[in-house]
Amino acid sequence: MIRLPQFRYHRAASVRDAAAALAGEGPGAILLAGGTDLVPNLKRRQQTPAVVIGIRHLAELRVSANGRGLTLGAALSLADVADDPRVRAEYAALAKAAALVATPHLRTMGTLGGNVCLDTRCNYYNQSFEWRQAIDFCMKAPGATGGTACTQPTGDAVCWVAPSSPRCWAVSSTDTAPALLALGARATLVSTAGEREIPLEDLYANDGMAYLTKRPDEVLTALRLPPLGEAWRSTYWKLRRRGAFDFPVLGVAAAVRFSIGNVVEEARVVLGAVASRPLVVPQVADLVGKPLTDPVIRDFAESAAGLAKPMDNTDFTLSWRKKVAASYIAGALKELRDAVR
Repeated sequence: MIRLPQFRYHRAASVRDAAAALAGEGPGAILLAGGTDLVPNLKRRQQTPAVVIGIRHLAELRVSANGRGLTLGAALSLADVADDPRVRAEYAALAKAAALVATPHLRTMGTLGGNVCLDTRCNYYNQSFEWRQAIDFCMKAPGATGGTACTQPTGDAVCWVAPSSPRCWAVSSTDTAPALLALGARATLVSTAGEREIPLEDLYANDGMAYLTKRPDEVLTALRLPPLGEAWRSTYWKLRRRGAFDFPVLGVAAAVRFSIGNVVEEARVVLGAVASRPLVVPQVADLVGKPLTDPVIRDFAESAAGLAKPMDNTDFTLSWRKKVAASYIAGALKELRDAVR
């Protein structure tokens, strides 16, 4: 049995209390909501916080409210999000992404906010302490006293994926973030200084260690989705070895607004699990003003797949993963095209 490291537990009385605890404890504190990713990381000593702050029970983080769009609390379970009729009707990509995370048991425990802030993953990082010790650790988790993750590399620590690189190449493996980005979501963050709202895209940095831009004392409290209307269609495609449980090796989220004649008026495509952050595809301008014919989709998919630069940090061979990226992008767009015919 792999045991948890020792830490103090603080049951937050409110979001403000959680933010105050984060600010007071500094980098030795970490938030616990569903714990489906954090607890295994703690057992493997990838993260060794002095204080764990529990927030799952906070009612203010479990709201789901209509208004101009839809607001989803960060502590809503992934199962709740996947089953929400409003999400399924208007934000299908998010419903599909949430439904594809892990297994039913884990979706019942795992939270939307936890998946949005999911730790980056790597073949050389997501191993037992003893396994990592045998290869002399890596810069993302230097050892038993490596802190709460995202610490600066110590000594001669290297990234085993790219040993000559000064940065970590661990991969963003969240399913819901690409879908939320394609849907135009914004994130609400609360700290001791107050509340701020940012485009969800701004929450991420393309660095396997410092993959989130939020301040250490900030708590992600909600995700806000804009009203989209009936002209929008969205979907999410996920590649993994098994049909359940596994993290994505590739995620493709697509959202398209169609006009009369199925001409594209607006589009967003986001790739997941191909970099240390979800990647928004800039070539979507090539789709606007055109019907989604097979040649248009093929040319766009081949261009967009150029963003995927597979490395030795996840499952499957590099060349095959690169090839599948174009196929999945094309498949997602064909699904949306066929849904409005």
